[in-house]
Amino acid sequence: MKHSHPQGSTQALAGKITEWLTFDNMHHQWLLLAACFWVIFMFMVASKFITLTFKDPEAYSARQELLFLTAVPDAGKLPGEKHFPEELKPTGAMLPDSQLAQPLVYLERLELIRNVCRDEALRNLSHTAVSKFVLDRIFVCDKHKILFCQTPKVGNTQWKKVLIVLNGAFPSIEEIPENVVHDHEKNGLPRLSSFSEAEIQKRLKTYFKFFIVRDPFERLISAFKDKFVHNPRFEPWYRHEIAPGIIRKYRRNRTETRGIQFEDFVRYLGDPNHRWLDLQFGDHIIHWVTYVELCAPCEIKYSVIGHHETLEDDAPYILKEAGIDHLVSYPTIPPGITMYNKTKVQHYFLGISKRDIRRLYARFEGDFKLFGYQKPDFLLN
Repeated sequence: MKHSHPQGSTQALAGKITEWLTFDNMHHQWLLLAACFWVIFMFMVASKFITLTFKDPEAYSARQELLFLTAVPDAGKLPGEKHFPEELKPTGAMLPDSQLAQPLVYLERLELIRNVCRDEALRNLSHTAVSKFVLDRIFVCDKHKILFCQTPKVGNTQWKKVLIVLNGAFPSIEEIPENVVHDHEKNGLPRLSSFSEAEIQKRLKTYFKFFIVRDPFERLISAFKDKFVHNPRFEPWYRHEIAPGIIRKYRRNRTETRGIQFEDFVRYLGDPNHRWLDLQFGDHIIHWVTYVELCAPCEIKYSVIGHHETLEDDAPYILKEAGIDHLVSYPTIPPGITMYNKTKVQHYFLGISKRDIRRLYARFEGDFKLFGYQKPDFLLN
């Protein structure tokens, strides 16, 4: 029998092996290429994450993120935006659009109040009873469900005008006579104290609530100037009744015959036993008592706290949060009037003893800490 030569089979087999090796080699090349793309992609993702995390360490601190998560249950409701980006951005440092960051300023103010209120060491300076005195300070707009706590010498006249218009007593702010604004028989602004206990509680729980603060020492200077220097012709009892009472008790130099001086005022306010004189003065003391005594921020859960120093931003925000920005505008703010004036503060406290200034700070420390005002070390040390 004749056998065929195996050379043809061998060649065919060699061809198949070569084809398989070529295919396998290409397969490995594609796998290697895919792996390279995957590594590059993962590196880009990691690089983006690192940039977002470390570009502004303070802006992405755990404390800020926790504050944001706990304080904003529904971020979609924040004004000026329809949604929040996936990366939480708690401060304005990273945001080109300040409106996105703006609400966090107000949330941080409320968080600061909550933290200070929990500080047992400051309890005597931060807590007060929601007494008739406090309820008398809170004005009511039932039509729009708003409560406004009056803090004198912090631009409150303008806010009262806003509420007067909202309550329908006058059609516009410009048409309100100046002598009507503080006349509570004519201005149509009911006080919270005029309601029953049940009605008071209902409003405190459900209404939009706000008030305005400013640097506590600068506010005291404003109160002194307004009530004892410029204004006595309109409210003569400040010069003729209150000033003599302060002078009799607190003037150091008994031979001094001038009218009340700022030093007398500071010594009166810093006296731990000032209350017996306050009782004689009655509600006139609202112009210089603490924000704590006026508005009870640890007992009443306010919706927004505005700052006089940032009123240009705060006033429109408050109107929008209260849902009334389409109905009324805050009156025009003269340029520079809300800025903190350190030079003026230094001038007024010049010559007053460190002991008296420290006693004054001890009384108003709660206001400084609750609302984030810097301790005036330039006066105390």
